[in-house]
Amino acid sequence: MAGCLSLMLLMGVVMLSVVGLEVRGNSEGDALSALRRSLSDPDKVLQSWDPNLVNPCTWFHITCNQDNRVTRLDLGNSNLSGHLVPELGKLEHLQYLELYKNNIQGTIPVELGNLKSLISLDLYDNNISGIIPPSLGKLKSLVFLRLNDNQLTGPIPRELRGISSLKVVDVSKNNLCGTIPTSGPFEHIPLSNFEDNPRLEGPELGGLATYDTNCY
Repeated sequence: MAGCLSLMLLMGVVMLSVVGLEVRGNSEGDALSALRRSLSDPDKVLQSWDPNLVNPCTWFHITCNQDNRVTRLDLGNSNLSGHLVPELGKLEHLQYLELYKNNIQGTIPVELGNLKSLISLDLYDNNISGIIPPSLGKLKSLVFLRLNDNQLTGPIPRELRGISSLKVVDVSKNNLCGTIPTSGPFEHIPLSNFEDNPRLEGPELGGLATYDTNCY
């Protein structure tokens, strides 16, 4: 009797674990499936993205950790077009979001500020418009922020100054405005990484110029 009870309890624990994996995996899989639906993929690089699988860790261009949580999305130079989706903000263990050298349009979702584990955000060489969301200032693990060669407008968010881990910022070849931050991690970012923004003025002068000068 005791043996049967132990076996039943063990089976219950296993079932709960499987259900937990499905729920967790589907949450990330659903987010990536939403991205796939928003993208045009003529080269079929996303063909392996089967939404019926328990989790997306077997999909090409996706890397997961030992707990089957998505940590990398590698779709650079994949001839994709379309839009980013707010559901990407649900990938809370994502460390690398690599979507450079495509033809992605639309705006950067504010929900990307929820990616608390993100180390690298590479959206350069697309056709992304709108502002750089101030919510990206919440990415306290961010080291690389490359948004160059897009159609971004508005000022450089001052919230980014609070990211002590930030080593590389490149926003060149956009249509940004205002002044260039000079404090925090921006002390060590070369001015060349801000070039080719016709409305962007020089480095801010403490107390002498507001950063949104020439923005509106």
